[in-house]
Amino acid sequence: MKQVDRRRLLKLLGAGGLALAARPALAQTAAQAEEALPSFTGPKANPYWNGVHPYTVYPQKLPLLRMTDRPIQLETPRHYFRTVFTPNEAFYVRYHLDEIPNEIDLSKWRLKLEGNFERPVELSLEELIRRFKPVSIAAVNQCSGNSRSRFQPRVTGGQWGNGAMGNALWTGVRLKDLLDYAGVKPGTVQIQFEGLERGKGPENLGSGRFLKSLDLNDPVIGETILAYLMNGEPLPMLNGFPLRLVVPGKFATYWLKHVTWIRALTEEDKNFWMASAYRIPDTPNGSTTPEDVAAGRVKTVPIGKVNMPVRSFIIDPDGSYPLIAGLPAKIRGIAFSGYGRVVRVEVSTDGGQTWRRATLGADYGPYSFRTYEFTWRPERPGTYVLAVRATDEKGNVQPDSGVWNPGGYLWNKIERQEVVVLAAK
Repeated sequence: MKQVDRRRLLKLLGAGGLALAARPALAQTAAQAEEALPSFTGPKANPYWNGVHPYTVYPQKLPLLRMTDRPIQLETPRHYFRTVFTPNEAFYVRYHLDEIPNEIDLSKWRLKLEGNFERPVELSLEELIRRFKPVSIAAVNQCSGNSRSRFQPRVTGGQWGNGAMGNALWTGVRLKDLLDYAGVKPGTVQIQFEGLERGKGPENLGSGRFLKSLDLNDPVIGETILAYLMNGEPLPMLNGFPLRLVVPGKFATYWLKHVTWIRALTEEDKNFWMASAYRIPDTPNGSTTPEDVAAGRVKTVPIGKVNMPVRSFIIDPDGSYPLIAGLPAKIRGIAFSGYGRVVRVEVSTDGGQTWRRATLGADYGPYSFRTYEFTWRPERPGTYVLAVRATDEKGNVQPDSGVWNPGGYLWNKIERQEVVVLAAK
């Protein structure tokens, strides 16, 4: 992984290297997207690893799977998860509103701290880089609705497959350093963040600005950074250039893009994106039933009250090619948890009846993807079902049953992959 320091970033600034990141994010539709594909796999659960979407090309991006274009939502194809860090150009994109910046003039852009601070602060990107110590953290960014198309009964919302996630090395400024610099005054209860994402949103709900808040006493405040680099390069425009919030362990709804305002609030944030959207049932695993929802028996809490549950995925083999009896086959993939580092990954070659331990890849920290590998030598031809489950350092183990809630959040059921083994002769 490329190491980046302030000197290199400032050199990029001086050389106009950031101009690339500020190019307009205008949509270009790839030729293969002109032919209609099925857009819904229901009423049963989506059987595919990814969602069923056409490929599309946007500036600074490889062809990704386009779920919607207003707002832009792009899913990462499965094969880009063969490496522990997801390439910037393949990193998924999720906006909530349809008016987003196509370019940002850094000579005018400022990060503003306002509200219940000792002093209002405005900082240019260069001041952020020069004045504050840079820190780096490897962390997974995952949409709250990743894998929503697995839900039964199906729920509304973007029908993501498994590709609404990515892992990057984020470099930036500690949020705590900025709060200390501005001086949080007594009486502050939450820190609110706002970027440049705008749009109508749901009518009459005051949701035309995307706003999220973290409790001041939440321990994650001490781990949160405002990142200006992603895998050693300026952030792609569609991933939040020039500055985005990185909240390790939490779902991506809190990782605001294009952050421009930080506010100290003396009252709890009641805006739509906190009080109405992104809420989960207040149950041990966030699950409920359609009947309880219809009867109004479900108490909810913001999804920020929990971390991302432990998950693991089979990336290879993907079922698109046969394996050969008697020859070794590599079963490889990734795992992560919002509650700490993954300490064990187990693989099953008989659909989950028996399990064997896989070899873990390098440890890049508690919030990063962790790769695993397992060598399997199938003895006989036939059809097999592979499965994978992960355990994190807090003892959380993936369940073999799915959750259900109306938002389509918190899916972490054990993943399976059917493969065919052929005879060598």
